[in-house]
Amino acid sequence: MAIKFHNTASRKKEAFKPIQESEVRIYTCGPTVYSFAHIGNMRSYVFADILHRFLKWKGFRLNHVMNITDVDDKTIRDSRREGASLKEFTERYTKAFFEDLGTLNIERVEHYPRATEHIAEIVRLVEALLSKGYAYKGDDAIYFSIAKFKDYGRMAHLDMKGLKAGARVSHDEYDKEHVSDFALWKFWDEQDGDVFWDTPVGKGRPGWHIECSAMSMKYLGHSLDIHTGGVDLIFPHHQNEIAQSETATGKKFVRYWMHNEHLLVNGKKMAKSAGNFYTLRDLIKKGNKPDAIRYLLLASHYRQKLNLTDEGLKAAAQAVERLADFTSRARKGKDGKGMDALVKKAGSAFEAALDDDLNMPLALSAVFDFMREANAVGAGRKACGLMLEFDKILGLKLGEAGEWKAADEAEPDVRKLILERESLRQKKDWKEADRIREKLKSMGVVVEDSKDGPVWKRL
Repeated sequence: MAIKFHNTASRKKEAFKPIQESEVRIYTCGPTVYSFAHIGNMRSYVFADILHRFLKWKGFRLNHVMNITDVDDKTIRDSRREGASLKEFTERYTKAFFEDLGTLNIERVEHYPRATEHIAEIVRLVEALLSKGYAYKGDDAIYFSIAKFKDYGRMAHLDMKGLKAGARVSHDEYDKEHVSDFALWKFWDEQDGDVFWDTPVGKGRPGWHIECSAMSMKYLGHSLDIHTGGVDLIFPHHQNEIAQSETATGKKFVRYWMHNEHLLVNGKKMAKSAGNFYTLRDLIKKGNKPDAIRYLLLASHYRQKLNLTDEGLKAAAQAVERLADFTSRARKGKDGKGMDALVKKAGSAFEAALDDDLNMPLALSAVFDFMREANAVGAGRKACGLMLEFDKILGLKLGEAGEWKAADEAEPDVRKLILERESLRQKKDWKEADRIREKLKSMGVVVEDSKDGPVWKRL
């Protein structure tokens, strides 16, 4: 089955075919390092990770770039407010970002360029736009003239009829109501403090939008295969990237635009003012495990809004436990009759779901169907192998799942409770058996029933 991705630019699924047959060039909008990344940001990065893992799994060689925005309106504002240098301030949150990637088991991509280390490339791009007549100097900045780019607004489906020629916006981020010429290079003023570069286009610093175009083209060339990010970046950021990049090169900038939907918290937009703003670290402090958070972020389709709730996190933790338990048991078990056919069916269903625009809910359905059917016949080495193959995409570290042990391998106090519970089960005293099971859980021991008797492992 051919891979199909939903292309934001066309609003439909398209067969995926990279520019170069064996290599895929991907650009993902990374963090602006002025604070800890919030959980909505992390959804974007988990989505990009699933895409990265999937294409690698399919046999493609990847050249994947995720930028670090370490100079913009917010980094300058907050570093000055704190009295720290821009480099010192952004380095702290860059380090935290990479720690968060590790926490969620997000694979490292090939390049993490920082804007402050690519000023020369940014200036050359601004010079190219000036020479072609699409950029002009204002009093406070060099601007891109969107009226001269005929397709401006197409991807974002903007109505350009009401555009006021020459209207300008210097802020890096703005709403759809501000359809205006945007700043490429901002001339220095007192609010920037010591953040500036003396360049042929003037003393100042880059605007946010030009940074991504310059860095993507340095590492991926004038045209790239896939560009990812959240839906909030479609306008103005990605629309501006298209305009300045295609004007400078005369070539199509991106072939497939892939955007993940918003993350809600208890059905509402996440906002500090609403008291429902969470970073990854906040959720972990509340007692949530990283693998449960990762599972929650990947389990829904990336183009559907995701509602973060305590109940959802609890269900995600239970789902991960089921996956890990099955994998651990299968490692020591024996494959029953018909396992080859089950493995083939499940593997094909999982791959077909991902081929169809990364349909993760359908892919996970194939995984859980396989577990149920494999349990019915007996799961062993082949079943375990397939789960580890699935985990190359899921990234839940199922291969590190704790091993189940027989009751006689437990410490005396644990063994006594396990055997007492088993005796109660034989007498069908389910209430007391469940009470002991909960007591064991409070001791950090989980017990399950198998055809060979009770088995246990430490949480």
